Amino acid sequence: RLPVPKLEDTIRRYLNAQKPLLNDDQFRKTEELAHHFEKGIGRELHEQLVAQDDQNKHTSYITGPWFDMYLKAREPVVLNFNAFMSFTPDPKSEYNDQLIRATNMTVSALRFMKTFRAGYLEPEVFHLNPKKSDTQIFKQIIRFVPSSLSWFGAYMVNAYPLDMSQYFRLFNSTRLPKLNRDELYTEEKAKHLLVLRNGNFYVFDVIDRDGNMLKPSEIQAHFKYILSDNSPAPAFPLGYLSSENRDTWALLRKNLLDNGNEEALQKVDSAVFCLSLDDFPIKDFVHLSHTMLHGDGANRWYDKSFNLIVTKDGTAGINFEHSWGDGVAVLRFQNEVFKDSTKAPAISPESQPASVDSSRAVQKLDFKLNDALKAGITKAKQKFDASVEALSLDIIQFHEGGKDLLKQKKVSPDAVVQLAFQMAFLRQYNQTVATYESCSTAAFKHGRTEAIRPASIHTKKCSEVFVREPSKHSTEELQELIVECSKYHARLTKEAAMGQGFDRHLFALRYLALSKGMALPDFYQDQAYARLNHNIISTSTLVSPAIQVGGFGPVVSDGFGVGYQVQDDWIACNVSSYPTRNGKEFLQCIYKSLEDIFNVLKGKKISS
Repeated sequence: RLPVPKLEDTIRRYLNAQKPLLNDDQFRKTEELAHHFEKGIGRELHEQLVAQDDQNKHTSYITGPWFDMYLKAREPVVLNFNAFMSFTPDPKSEYNDQLIRATNMTVSALRFMKTFRAGYLEPEVFHLNPKKSDTQIFKQIIRFVPSSLSWFGAYMVNAYPLDMSQYFRLFNSTRLPKLNRDELYTEEKAKHLLVLRNGNFYVFDVIDRDGNMLKPSEIQAHFKYILSDNSPAPAFPLGYLSSENRDTWALLRKNLLDNGNEEALQKVDSAVFCLSLDDFPIKDFVHLSHTMLHGDGANRWYDKSFNLIVTKDGTAGINFEHSWGDGVAVLRFQNEVFKDSTKAPAISPESQPASVDSSRAVQKLDFKLNDALKAGITKAKQKFDASVEALSLDIIQFHEGGKDLLKQKKVSPDAVVQLAFQMAFLRQYNQTVATYESCSTAAFKHGRTEAIRPASIHTKKCSEVFVREPSKHSTEELQELIVECSKYHARLTKEAAMGQGFDRHLFALRYLALSKGMALPDFYQDQAYARLNHNIISTSTLVSPAIQVGGFGPVVSDGFGVGYQVQDDWIACNVSSYPTRNGKEFLQCIYKSLEDIFNVLKGKKISS
């Protein structure tokens, strides 16, 4: 189970995170408020939280508050919450054809779904020592140990089973807009797929009444039929509604239901998943990121648990809604789909589509729109276009080294990249700001994520030296500063993964106070608390051979959203920003920082 940290540990970690962001006077005030909270109302709330947690052993203390945080948010899900991960191209280039890849990936996704529902999907396990635990012998033995004890057996060989409670929401699921708080909806009995092309909605069954999958050649035939349909794009594309403010969308949805669209919406909501077929090829990585993060607004349904997007040239990616689950669940799905569709593709370039009557099997959904709905769609499109227009996405790839060299120099690759972000921001804006790195707590029952706070007194000191006066220090001294940052970051990462961060604990205590109708404690009204939670640099990393690039929008209007990958011999960063920040320049500063760090680790001199 996810542990509730000790209150004194949480306060100590919180103050450590505040130290690099505040001057001495500000810090003294924040420290006073924190210790006052720890001895008084904070202690009461903590004891109530622990008691509540003891009575709810079937879940974790963060589950309820975290679902609420997502589902009560009223901002549009696109750009604010939905993230994307794009697939690596199929190694066999002739398979990167839109029809072939869409068919193969859909079949692999259905195979994954059926395997999962039948209880045959291999459990997700984090192996600290794969030579010992990721073996056939271990799997054979552990299979016969009762589940109440098997996790303990796994721990003995440093293998950590991960929580898979989110997986069921991958399929037949959607987020329904409701006033004040949305709902998650899943209908596992539904057998059809939703396909969007050119803003038009199509559905057809991919599972028959016996629960068997439709033949790949038939799925291929239906996709071919949809791809050759020359119906014009709708004058009022419904997809835009799913990009609206949640309360606005909830009212428009009620209007849609009252206007005779209940059956069509039910088809959309309950579909196995949404496949979006785009009619254009991808130009470059920046175009790829824009396509997968938001697209044109008409050919997406952002509320579905995920949209599988396949463009004209067979480039594929996933855009996923975030309330139901986290990146680790989506990544496992993507890894399996990539592996299966490339190693055991259902169809080949020579495959012929089945000779079936697709015009009967495929239903094009028709939506009845009144003037209020048409006006609502027009307004949603205007807002969507304006948001997208304001968003910048930029990418760099650093090819002067990666994971291999950093491990050889005995420093944490993640720590080095996070240090580069701190140096870059200092170089560009001359300050240290609130920074957030997402860390999965799936090692615990119903774990979600915890925050790592990469900005520390160590990174601040190191950044100031590198940016302002590197020539005053020897290479050995500079190396020592990097090692110090690496050790501290490794400790923070380990604590977060073990449920020993401070963010979720403080969040749950605040949630508890508000749910009891209490006045918000002074601790939470401190400007420094608000500033720490205004994450100007929000970062997330997931590395996999199946993924070539991933990213998300900034979480605050004056922030950067940074998706990054550290590969064996290169590092990639994808940065999103709005006009108040310059993402291109930030990336140039990141590049310079990485260059400096790598040169120092290689024993070379650097200049500011």
